[in-house]
Amino acid sequence: MDKKAIAIGVGVVVVIIAVAILAKNQKTAEETQVGAASPNAKQLYSQAVALKKDHKLAEAREIYQKILLEYPNADNVETVQREAEDLNMNMIFSAGPSDNVVVHEVQSGDTLGKLAKKYNTTVELIKRNNNLAGDTISLGQKLRIWRGHFNIYVDKSQNVLTLKNDNEVVKVYRVSTGANNGTPVGKFKIVNKLVDPVWFNRGVVVPPESPSNVLGSRWMGFDLPGYGIHGTIDPETIGQQVTAGCVRMRNEEVEELYSLVPVNTEVTIVD
Repeated sequence: MDKKAIAIGVGVVVVIIAVAILAKNQKTAEETQVGAASPNAKQLYSQAVALKKDHKLAEAREIYQKILLEYPNADNVETVQREAEDLNMNMIFSAGPSDNVVVHEVQSGDTLGKLAKKYNTTVELIKRNNNLAGDTISLGQKLRIWRGHFNIYVDKSQNVLTLKNDNEVVKVYRVSTGANNGTPVGKFKIVNKLVDPVWFNRGVVVPPESPSNVLGSRWMGFDLPGYGIHGTIDPETIGQQVTAGCVRMRNEEVEELYSLVPVNTEVTIVD
C-alpha cells in the first residue's frame, strides 16, 4: 500500500472518530468501563505530552494520530482529539519546522498579497506566521510561509466541517447546514471572502453591525451564487439543520478558518 493510500485511510479514520466524539451521547457506566484507556494508550499519551513540552511537535503529532487510529475507544479520546487539533493549529500558525513551510526573502515588488497568491495561502496567515502588525514588509526580510494545500469537507448528516491539509485531518468543526436538505451537495470552490459582510436579504441591505445580520463576522462564498460558509448571530443553533442552505459556523471558528483558506479552496459537501 502506498503512502498516499495510507494517509487517506488515516484521515478517514480520524474524521470518523471526530464525528463520533462530536455526536456522542452520554456513556453508561458499562460503556465507560469497556472504553477505558489501555496501558498502551496511556503510555502513548504520556509520550505525546512529553514530546510537546520538549517542542518536538511533529513527533507528538504522530503519536496523537496513532492513539486516535489504534485506540478509538480510549476514555481520553476526546482529550486526545482536542489536543491533536490544537497542536495542528499551533504548528500552522507558528510556521515551525515542517515540509509545508518555506522561507521567502522579500524581493523588490513583493507584497503580502502577491506572496499569498504565490504560495497559495492568505495574508492573514503570513502575518501571523511572522508576527507582523501591519502589511508593510522590507526588502531582504525573511518570511516563514505555510504553503500547505487546504481543502474542506462538509458532512450534512453529521453537521460537521473537516479542514484537511491534502488528505490529513487538521481540525473538525461543528456546523449548521440547511433546513429541508437545503444545502447543495457536490464539489465547490471558494471564490470570494469578506470580513464583516453585508447581508442582502431579499432586496434589503443589512449592514455588518446590525444584530439582524445572520452572516456573522466572515463570509466565504462558493462558485454557486448565494451559497457559502459564514458566521452566525445564533451560536446556539450550531449543530442543527436550520440554515437557508449555507454552512454556518461559530464566529470565532469561522474567523480561524477564514485566516487559513485562500480563494480557490475546494469544498466538498456530502449528504
